[in-house]
This record gives sequence, structure tokens and C-alpha cells, in this order.
Amino acid sequence: MSSSVRTVISPGRYIQGKGAIHRIGEYLARLGSTPLFVADDLVWGLVGHDVEPSVKQADLPMRREAFGGVPSAVEVDRLVAVIREAGADVVVAVGGGSVIDAVKAAGHLADIRWANVPTVASTDAPCSALAVIYTESGEFEEYRFFPRNPDLVLVDSQVVANAPAHLLVAGIGDALATWLEARATARSHSQTMAGGLPTLAGTALAELSWEVLWENALPAIAAVQDHQVTPAVEKVIEANTLLSGLGFESGGLAAAHAIHNGLTAVGATHGLAHGQKVNIGSLTQLVLEAAPTSDVRDFIEFTTRVGLPNTLTEVGLRSDDLDSLRVVADAATVPGETIHAMPFEVAGADVVSALASIERFAVRVREEAGLPAPVPYVAGH
Repeated sequence: MSSSVRTVISPGRYIQGKGAIHRIGEYLARLGSTPLFVADDLVWGLVGHDVEPSVKQADLPMRREAFGGVPSAVEVDRLVAVIREAGADVVVAVGGGSVIDAVKAAGHLADIRWANVPTVASTDAPCSALAVIYTESGEFEEYRFFPRNPDLVLVDSQVVANAPAHLLVAGIGDALATWLEARATARSHSQTMAGGLPTLAGTALAELSWEVLWENALPAIAAVQDHQVTPAVEKVIEANTLLSGLGFESGGLAAAHAIHNGLTAVGATHGLAHGQKVNIGSLTQLVLEAAPTSDVRDFIEFTTRVGLPNTLTEVGLRSDDLDSLRVVADAATVPGETIHAMPFEVAGADVVSALASIERFAVRVREEAGLPAPVPYVAGH
């Protein structure tokens, strides 16, 4: 696409609300006649009894395939074979970001329509036309881009509120990066994941996501701890899923997600949620930008209250372990990584210095604000 073209892309239809899952059959019937649902056993045990009657009521056949757990190339190819064997004309992901990415990739390869039913608001994967593919062991491997977005994204707010609150927190970490990265992309006139320059719409949605979260995240987390759906919860689900999804894709990614991808290259961080690692990337991006100290301080205080990590200690790293930080920095700055959308050049050494610097400052800010000290993260615990 021409570098001077601006573009915005989005799912065909987005639906959100309490009880929305009971209407899944009605919306799928507009897309195809032979759906294939993909969900792991745990998720299906929670929502399968809501999905099945709706599908039956819409006179659609009911078939579910178990998800293997990691959106790897092997799992995607396996799902393509299942789709073809089932003669499915629409494949439906039910669950979190991993199954959604695997289903998007499989639906594209099988050349059928695809729909997403996120049961958590932990990432902005549901709305996008790309999938993150990992190795079997969970390291970032590649982005896969598709010519179109999902045909349907359906979010049942009560299902999201029933999930553990830490998943909503992780989604907030993912979504907070959206405005920081879109702002940087707009300043550098860089290309977005949508295949052109950012539109005013994409950038504005990214900023709206940020504003909604600063205003509503804390009461929403409190409500979800009691499995309640309040207006704040609805706003945060929309910010995490739709606003952040459109905002990152059509507004642009920059340093925060590149540093996330770098963190996946270090075994010590394995087991952390996507949004937890992204939050370290966001803080590091603020340092690289030489953002006003008050902005950095506010970000540390807010994300601590939300329950997101903002120190290396909390993601299993240390500021004096320069070898590990270099592994992160090297992976974050490879050619083609989104860090090169920053409005200035960023080298690996810059990333090492920024990462190493956040520990001491974040600890001091937390002490001064009377907030808890960082708890060390141990992978697999």
C-alpha cells in the first residue's frame, strides 16, 4: 500500500453486553450454516451450556474442537485440517487471546469466515486482522497479517466479569500501551498494522481507550472481584477489546510491544500475561521518550494500584543482569520490529539502559506514594 495512504480497519460487527452469548446462534446464522467452535475444555465447561442452546435454536449444527493451548504454527495447521474435515464455513474462537489468534490464522488459511467470542478482556486480540504466532515453548515467532478482520466479535460482559479479575488487569496493561504507541506512531508518520499511515480515527480511539481506563479501571476491577457488571466494567471491557483493538491496529504500535516481544525471549518471564509484559514495555517507552517525570510517576502509581508490574523484579529480571537485558533489547530492536516506529532511532543499548533504569525509580515512587514494594516473580509459580 502507498506510504501516503491512511487507513482504518475493523471487525464486521462488534457486540457487547450482559447475556450476549445467548444470541451467538442468531449472529452466526448470518455468517454460515456449519460453524466449528474451538475452545479448551475449561472454557467450554464454563460457557458451553450457554452456547449450545443458542446454536440449536438457530438450526445450526453443533461441533466443538478442543484447543491445544498455544497459537503455534503446528496448532494452526491442525485446526485447518479439522475445519476441512468438518466442512465448516465459519470457525468460532471461544476463550482468550491464544485461541483467538489460532482461530484467526486457521480461518484465513482455510478460506472461511471467522468469529471471536472472548471470555476474558485480557488482550486486544479479538478485533484485529493479525495473529501472534509463538513457538511450541511460548516464545514470540511472528506476526501473521490477514486481508480482513473477524466477521463477528461477541463479548458477554457477565462472562468477562465471572473470570478472575487478574485477567481484566492484564487487559488494562495491554490497552494502556495503545495510546502511548499510537501517539509515537503519529509523531513519526510511521506505518500501522492496518497497512498505511494512521487515520485521525485510529489515533483518537487509542486516546479514548487511555482516558476511559484512567477514569474507570479501579472501580471496574473492584466490581469484577465480586463478579458484578457495572457501567465502569462495561467501559473497561470496551476499552480493552474494541477501542484498544482498533487503536493499536489503525493507530500504530511502537516500543512497548517490541519490548514485550523481547521479554518473551527470556525464560524468566514465561508464565506472565501478555499485558503484564506490555506494561514494562510502556514504562520503558516513557523513559526512552524522556517523558515528563510527573507523567512517569503518575504511570507508576496508577499501574501499581491497578495491579500491573512496573519493575523488573516483578517480571523475574534484575537491573544488574545485563546479559538478560541485552537478550530482551536485541529481540526488541531486530529489523522490522515496531520499536522502529518511534519518532527517533532506538538502539539495543538504549533499551538496555532504559530497562535497567526503571527499577530504582519505580521503587522510590512506590515508597513515596505509600504503595506496596515489588514482589519478585518466579517463572512457573
